[in-house]
Amino acid sequence: MISRRNIRVKVMQTLYSLTTLEKADQASRSTVARMLNEKLDQVLDVFTVCVMYPIQVAQYAESDSLQRSSRYIRTEEDMNVSTRIATNSYITKLLSKASFTEKIKKDNLDRYIDQDWIKKLYGQLLKSEEYNIYINLDQPTEAQDKNIVQYIWDKLIVTNESVLSTFNDDLPGWEDNSELIVMLMENFFKNSSRVDFNKLLSAEKKNYAHDLLLAVIEKEEYCLELIQPKLTNWDKERVALIDMLLLRMAVCEFLYFPTIPTKVTINEFIDIAKQYSLPQSGQFVNGVLDNLLKELEKEDKIRKQDRIAK
Repeated sequence: MISRRNIRVKVMQTLYSLTTLEKADQASRSTVARMLNEKLDQVLDVFTVCVMYPIQVAQYAESDSLQRSSRYIRTEEDMNVSTRIATNSYITKLLSKASFTEKIKKDNLDRYIDQDWIKKLYGQLLKSEEYNIYINLDQPTEAQDKNIVQYIWDKLIVTNESVLSTFNDDLPGWEDNSELIVMLMENFFKNSSRVDFNKLLSAEKKNYAHDLLLAVIEKEEYCLELIQPKLTNWDKERVALIDMLLLRMAVCEFLYFPTIPTKVTINEFIDIAKQYSLPQSGQFVNGVLDNLLKELEKEDKIRKQDRIAK
């Protein structure tokens, strides 16, 4: 579910966090690994909460039906509130997924659900043409059951600036991971059966994340020896901290990750620099890495090999 590019960003964020710690250079391997794991775990927490939101909006149909049928003076509409969406096949299947329900309970993720927003979003759902078409279907297909849940996320939640503002304020990790979470949600609706809510990364990708983080830390002095001479055409005092972290990460990929092509490394770190650093950072990272790669290849220090499919 999560790409190497996403992992690079998490490693970069961990390295950045380390620079804010006193005696960061003395941080143990276990401390560093824990910091990275916490950032990765936070992504999984936020993603799970985002999956919970459209489900709880759909389930609110049952609360609405109960409340309206309990009124002292009831209309015919009050007595005929559709609860079809609350128990449709897509939601039922997801709620029977052990990893999903266990994750919610284990980490007490219900605390991040704003029930006022659930009610408001349900009210918006009731007014939508898509919902009214759905509840008037004779027998919805599994695809139609999924589509109405996805509609809640795509059209009522992730496009709602007020909801996203609430996420920024009350959902730890949303602000740093919003782009990644939106991508994960898109993939989730394409194939939710493949998602394991207890594990965000495969063992291979988790090893890559930790190996890259430790390599950048342990090879800092050597990487800086390689990088510093390539800064002669740049104002060293104005080189952003994130840019330097990205350069060190890229050099480690050049030297210590033989299955990652150098072109992939350069393109990925240029892209990350453009998004997370200064306006000119993409050009800067591109220029330095290009010069570095030429020198390393000339000195026969780049040893790449084909990746073995597993």
